[in-house]
Amino acid sequence: MLNDLLLAAAHHLLVFALVAMLVAESVLLRGPLDGGVLQRLAKLDAGYGGCAGLLLAIGLGRLWFGVKGPDFYLHNPWFHAKLGAFVLVGLLSILPTVRFLRWRKALGANPAFLPEAADVAKMRAIVRFELVLLGAVFVLAAAMARYGGF
Repeated sequence: MLNDLLLAAAHHLLVFALVAMLVAESVLLRGPLDGGVLQRLAKLDAGYGGCAGLLLAIGLGRLWFGVKGPDFYLHNPWFHAKLGAFVLVGLLSILPTVRFLRWRKALGANPAFLPEAADVAKMRAIVRFELVLLGAVFVLAAAMARYGGF
């Protein structure tokens, strides 16, 4: 029982951390960019990726070692939809991650480097779409918890 509580608490805290980092990225992409902002974006994105990986690991821990057990999750269509939406967020996050790393490398080569406005706008749109999809993950999680396998 304590095991389930610890897994659930860690899962929820990681969700909040993930959202906070993604919101911070969105805010940074909205304002003027300089070298410091580009460095912060890369660091935030690394934290975001780490949180996402831990969140997935803890979620799998809940699936196998939690009170509800694998039968609840593996036969629950809401769980599959939630996991699919989370994976889609992860796939979408690849482009900003690669771009932030390129920007940081370009900044190292040229301290006056600034990304093009169109490139920044594209990354901002992707990050905001990730936030919308995370909202869908929350709705699917609520449906999963309440409606089980129908």
